[in-house]
Amino acid sequence: MNAAGMDVSSRKSTVAVLRPFGEVVRVPFEVSHSAEGLAHLVQQLKTIKGETRVVMEYTGRYYEAVANVLYEAGFFVSAVNPLLIKEYGGNSFSQSQNG
Repeated sequence: MNAAGMDVSSRKSTVAVLRPFGEVVRVPFEVSHSAEGLAHLVQQLKTIKGETRVVMEYTGRYYEAVANVLYEAGFFVSAVNPLLIKEYGGNSFSQSQNG
């Protein structure tokens, strides 16, 4: 399985794709949120061998159009709260459960 991680901003996103154990499938690249840019993203992700799931942080409402396009193209899409990602990276989840 492939994991496409997206950093979403107002007019563009940065996308990178990895396989398990950190194997790089696509180095980070930018995609505009235009119809053409998102269509190109879908095309790029569909050319990758195996199932690709997309994870993005939701910032305001910027992620919604991107998530909808990817979902309608048949991808599993997960939008995650950026605060939870930050706390997970700092291991505060495990510390709060054990402390």
